[in-house]
Amino acid sequence: MTQQATPTTNSRNPTLSVNLLSFIQISLKFPRLLKKPRALWRFAKEQAIFQALGGKTDLMRPILTEYLDQAGSAKGHYFHQDLLVASLIAMNKPDRHIDAGSRIDGFVAHVAAFRSIEILDIRELKDTGHPNITSFQANLMDERQTPHAITDSLSCLHAIEHFGLGRYNDPIDPKGHTKGLQNLIKMLKPGGTLYISFPIADQTQIQFNAHRVFHPRDIFHWTPDVAQLNLKRFDYVDDSGCLHNQADIDAIPQNLQYGCGIYTFQKLPASLE
Repeated sequence: MTQQATPTTNSRNPTLSVNLLSFIQISLKFPRLLKKPRALWRFAKEQAIFQALGGKTDLMRPILTEYLDQAGSAKGHYFHQDLLVASLIAMNKPDRHIDAGSRIDGFVAHVAAFRSIEILDIRELKDTGHPNITSFQANLMDERQTPHAITDSLSCLHAIEHFGLGRYNDPIDPKGHTKGLQNLIKMLKPGGTLYISFPIADQTQIQFNAHRVFHPRDIFHWTPDVAQLNLKRFDYVDDSGCLHNQADIDAIPQNLQYGCGIYTFQKLPASLE
């Protein structure tokens, strides 16, 4: 392992006085950084060393504390739900997979890496340049715009909590999430799989116009059509961002503030509805 050179008066590296001058100059240019003097001193010292070694700085954009962080974030709602559901789709190998409103640069990208995926959204999606991604525009709260029994695999991740709140130019509708679920069920063929996720907590809340937060069992009361679904598995992300695989839906922490429930449903054959 190589060690970083330490400035001394007998080397090409800057002396303490040069480091101090750099510290003062940067402090004058970015006074807000004085709130983190130790990190600012480290930055000034390393910038002076870089310059003394012949490096050219065109623009300073101080990033002071990332060296204290982990290599990256491996927790949270999107990290876990996107990987989990993409892996389930890879394992199940459906004939067709349609997604409604999930994150394009997260879940959709994961799936598109190994198979085709179709995107349904109320907003236009311009050509991504990726042959595995196609899209069509529709309002999933409007049954007239919802094709029936067209797919054996369907996802709606961290999206349905927004339906009807206007945040994404959708029509205002207090029942937007229930209508959205009804139409998702209609789109799914008997025997098909629905992956759906949304924020969960111990109490239901509408935080207009950001999102809704639901109790984990609320979804079973949104519409009578939910009787057509059989819950195959329930996973959730807790307040600390950790995933709980195949959890008991009735055993989540009573003080959960903002988790993410991830539901895998199978649509029953018509004879069993």
